[in-house]
Amino acid sequence: MRVTAATSREPDTLQAAADAAAEVEQALGGARVDLAFLFASAHHAEGLSGAVARVTERLRPGHLAGATGESIIGGGLEIESAPALALWAASAPGAQVYSAWVEPQSTPEGLAFSGSPRIPGASADMILLADPFSFPADEYLERMGADHPDLRILGGMASGGRKPGECRLIHGGEVHTSGAVATVVSGTLRVRPLVSQGCRPFGKHLVVTRSEGNAIFELGGAPAIQKLSEEMRSLSAIERSLLGRGLHVGIAIDARKRKHQRGDFLVRNVVGIMKDSGGIVIADVVRPGTTVQFHLRDAETASEDLHALLQEARTGGSRPAGALLFTCNGRGSRMFDIPNHDAGSVARELGPLPVAGFFAAGEIGPVGGRNFLHGFTASVALFEET
Repeated sequence: MRVTAATSREPDTLQAAADAAAEVEQALGGARVDLAFLFASAHHAEGLSGAVARVTERLRPGHLAGATGESIIGGGLEIESAPALALWAASAPGAQVYSAWVEPQSTPEGLAFSGSPRIPGASADMILLADPFSFPADEYLERMGADHPDLRILGGMASGGRKPGECRLIHGGEVHTSGAVATVVSGTLRVRPLVSQGCRPFGKHLVVTRSEGNAIFELGGAPAIQKLSEEMRSLSAIERSLLGRGLHVGIAIDARKRKHQRGDFLVRNVVGIMKDSGGIVIADVVRPGTTVQFHLRDAETASEDLHALLQEARTGGSRPAGALLFTCNGRGSRMFDIPNHDAGSVARELGPLPVAGFFAAGEIGPVGGRNFLHGFTASVALFEET
């Protein structure tokens, strides 16, 4: 298997696509392109159809997918809020690749999804790129989890658009302004997921004893706000100041575990406090009996978490041939004091891999064996040859 990637900061869309395609073609030495991803900044949105035509004409990829992003990742660089185009391509003999344009449809029986790609019975992985305004990613992930529980899904929500119709998604030679593109790989090509939620737990594990929808009213039989106040006493003054940037709740994926560690919690934002009832409102549904733990997020914790996961990836498997990186548009220079933090971390820990990706409006990746839509997360798809 051979993987390569090219990045262009040329503001002219057609020229940027031509330059990237020529670089990829040269690097692959004429080898067939079985799978390619094209990511472009919002600056290139209007001319993206022409860019896709240039790439298709030059490389003739078996499958092409892509999206627009607020900022683009190429190699170890994060090109924020500036014209950029990144092209990633793989020649993978023996790989099975299936892709489809997926659209939600309302039916008398409820929501349905048309156009899902073929998913082999053997081990398979999906890269999902979706429009944040029109595609219900949570529901799609839940449906796929029920139908294909072993399927691992990574990806991100397109970004850079402020209203419906402004984001772009690529499937084959076509550019869409809604829906999602799903690409499934299997055979000799597999994806190893790495999902860094970048949060640090504090306080004790607590059991939800009364809740309704996404509101937690009681933890361990006491008002949720009271428990939060008690847990905050364990924090230093500096840590308490971090809560001003956002309080989070970690939901244990498997409440039967006696000990929960990093990767056992799905982290969700606290979106409201109900002073009258003592409840806490979070960005997910929580059922009674669920184990939770409060979390805080800061740049240092996010950096430590990503580096630890990358080090585990470096020592815990074969060296990947390439990677796709989907990082939150709230990370980058908005979170870290150094430029290129997430992309640079991948390069430092895993070596000079062909890497491409974008800053997403929501990141997709598995936690605890289930696929979720995240926020403030770095989701990395490491491509390996089986």
